[in-house]
Amino acid sequence: MAGCRGSMCCCCRWCCCCGERESRTPEELTILGETQEEEDEILPRKDYESLDYDRCINDPYLEVLETMDNKKGRRYEAVKWMVVFAIGVCTGLVGLFVDFSVRLFTQLKFGVVQTSVEECSQKGCLALSLLELLGFNLTFVFLASLLVLIEPVAAGSGIPEIKCYLNGVKVPGIVRLRTLLCKVFGVLFSVAGGLFVGKEGPMIHSGAVVGAGLPQFQSISLRKIQFNFPYFRSDRDKRDFVSAGAAAGVAAAFGAPIGGTLFSLEEGSSFWNQGLTWKVLFCSMSATFTLNFFRSGIQFGSWGSFQLPGLLNFGEFKCSDSDKKCHLWTAMDLGFFVVMGVIGGLLGATFNCLNKRLAKYRMRNVHPKPKLVRVLECLLVSLVTTVVVFVASMVLGECRQMFSASQIGNGSFQLQATSEDVNSTIKTFFCPNDTYNDMATLFFNSQESAILQLFHQDGTFSPITLALFFILYFLLACWTFGTSVPSGLFVPSLLCGAAFGRLVANILKSYIGLGHIYSGTFALIGAAAFLGGVVRMTISLTVILIESTNEITYGLPIMITLMVAKWTGDFFNKGIYDIHVGLRGVPLLEWETEVEMDKLRASDIMEPNLTYVYPHTRIQSLVSILRTTVHHAFPVVTENRGNEKEFMKGNQLISNNIKFKKSSILTRAGEQRKRGQSMKSYPSSELRNVCDEHVASEEPAEKEDLLQQMLERRYTPYPNLYPDQSPSEDWTMEERFRPLTFHGLVLRSQLVTLLVRGVCYSESQSSASQPRLSYAEMAEDYPRYPDIHDLDLTLLNPRMIVDVTPYMNPSPFTVSPNTHVSQVFNLFRTMGLRHLPVVNAVGEIVGIITRHNLTYEFLQARLRQHYQTL
Repeated sequence: MAGCRGSMCCCCRWCCCCGERESRTPEELTILGETQEEEDEILPRKDYESLDYDRCINDPYLEVLETMDNKKGRRYEAVKWMVVFAIGVCTGLVGLFVDFSVRLFTQLKFGVVQTSVEECSQKGCLALSLLELLGFNLTFVFLASLLVLIEPVAAGSGIPEIKCYLNGVKVPGIVRLRTLLCKVFGVLFSVAGGLFVGKEGPMIHSGAVVGAGLPQFQSISLRKIQFNFPYFRSDRDKRDFVSAGAAAGVAAAFGAPIGGTLFSLEEGSSFWNQGLTWKVLFCSMSATFTLNFFRSGIQFGSWGSFQLPGLLNFGEFKCSDSDKKCHLWTAMDLGFFVVMGVIGGLLGATFNCLNKRLAKYRMRNVHPKPKLVRVLECLLVSLVTTVVVFVASMVLGECRQMFSASQIGNGSFQLQATSEDVNSTIKTFFCPNDTYNDMATLFFNSQESAILQLFHQDGTFSPITLALFFILYFLLACWTFGTSVPSGLFVPSLLCGAAFGRLVANILKSYIGLGHIYSGTFALIGAAAFLGGVVRMTISLTVILIESTNEITYGLPIMITLMVAKWTGDFFNKGIYDIHVGLRGVPLLEWETEVEMDKLRASDIMEPNLTYVYPHTRIQSLVSILRTTVHHAFPVVTENRGNEKEFMKGNQLISNNIKFKKSSILTRAGEQRKRGQSMKSYPSSELRNVCDEHVASEEPAEKEDLLQQMLERRYTPYPNLYPDQSPSEDWTMEERFRPLTFHGLVLRSQLVTLLVRGVCYSESQSSASQPRLSYAEMAEDYPRYPDIHDLDLTLLNPRMIVDVTPYMNPSPFTVSPNTHVSQVFNLFRTMGLRHLPVVNAVGEIVGIITRHNLTYEFLQARLRQHYQTL
């Protein structure tokens, strides 16, 4: 009966009979960032902020601009090129360290276990060999999970987080030095621990952290590391360097500098230009050749030979010289490639669906519990993976005939790109002489060696072995991705897809009789199909695979396969990285909005309830606003009053605000006198009064009293407005939403900096007596500005006044209330904005738009509301 009641309550949720959540509108759920029960989707959270990619053109910045000349501009550009080169070199060195450490630990582990298996296969003590393998794997995985406990952001591949950062979202802690250290050491332990994860994905995250931290010449984690480096103290420069670092990570991982550049462009960077393209490509080249130089020298002893371009090398695809009928691929094979693309898309969609369910389960049942539970989950995954690998290798493998040296010389093996001898990657567990265990050859090798085996060995794996290997690897990789260890998905997807491709090739050869098929090509296409079905990348992934194979003839089949796999997978769900971005509730902006969203205007999606400051505001009011709100920017406004001269007589603060408003209003006479100077134009109060009277005359009769009250209140003093207090909660709707002339935007960080440095003046003084801060002083605390709640402001007189006008941005991007959503979206995303004020025809701010007002979920909610009002 208890189970029945539970199911009935569950059913009632669908019928809106249980709980209060179902009574909430979609708009309320969107604002609260909660889950919609019907679709079980997590809505974007409100605690993510955007990066300040747009420049703040205030007085300190203009002072710097006045001192700039061509010589300083060239020097600044030269420093940027040197920093980009340093980012590429450092990223390559990070990849070298990870690769060397993984090889060292893996060779140590497999060497000990393989010796034990060979001895125990005769003595009957295989349980001891399994315990040895468990000891190695559990120890390494335990260390990797502990590092994630130190820095939780280091878990996973890091690609979803970097994608969000390049999209303009500030993810806390994602580019810190501590994150880099935990990521690098964690991924080498997780890969060496035998988990079905790769080290290539975390390389992208590592390169992005290097790109973010190196130009700063300081560290939050190590506060003693700090140099007086005056350049690149803004989110704009930092985001460009993160783009270069992420591209360098791809280039180091796959030896694909062009693919890395396209990855950074395709997967996130909303703002792009030609200069940035050159710098990113140069950074990618630097990373590739740095890694290639050191790997070739260390492994082959031939420094400067450049034989190993990336961490993952696919080897050379080449038919045997003795087989004249062999071709890498033919036109007839394209039909098979399209079918493989469809199957790869279906398999990728299945993988993503299962992994999403696992991730939601972890969010509900693992993450809320003590952190030790996450470590235990990682150890459980490691335990099951180790037992499955060991048992499958010993029981499910088949003994295959070993190729002779003459056959190897004839081209059956094309593994010239690797330093390991072919025989060293073949495992002979429980097999007689001249034979080897095909399942153990795949499981008891590094993932890179297993991929090379599938790409370049001909006729060495039975279809049953490939099918079992694919199923086991598919399920275990899906379970592993998302655990609390640093983990990549590229290599597991490639290996799983390569097994699928070799299985297709074996079936076509053995059962259909297509003898012209080159198995390595089908393995490569299978790898591309499955990886494309999982991650849904097209342009960059095509170029990465072409560069990795060093075979341009594969361009067409790879591109067709990836496109078909993406289209097939998109029919069912999103890519794996987009899914995890959605699970984190990050407000990611897509490339463009849907067509039907243009039914909405800026006025439909803006936030009209504004928190604002005046050009001259008391410290008491500023502190109150900063401590009672979480907004990161505030409109700087003045009010419109009919009896301004009376107000100017009574209070110096009000007088300063009114004088500033008058000085900022552009007139024809003033323009004639100051020809050639740029001033922001605001309409006069007389024009505003005429417009108001015209609107009032058109209002229905029953609304005349309300409008008259609004007009009367507009020209009378408002309660608690001047000079001490911020807007009161007791105000009426008319008082709260009264007309405000817009003058600019000031950031929270700027206001906090002004308060910390005591930039203010007393009421008995002129605002000209206020101390002035330089651009360097304003950016000194970047990127960690002080928190207003941690500051001791007792030494400041709350009656002092702060003039914010020199530090605000007087010319931010603005839109009209009638602007269509597609125009708003393109402006916001392309220019990398954080706040977009909505200003009407007479210069009054009527609302503000942020990233959260442009998310797909929020726009859908507003569109439903729009349909209801029709």
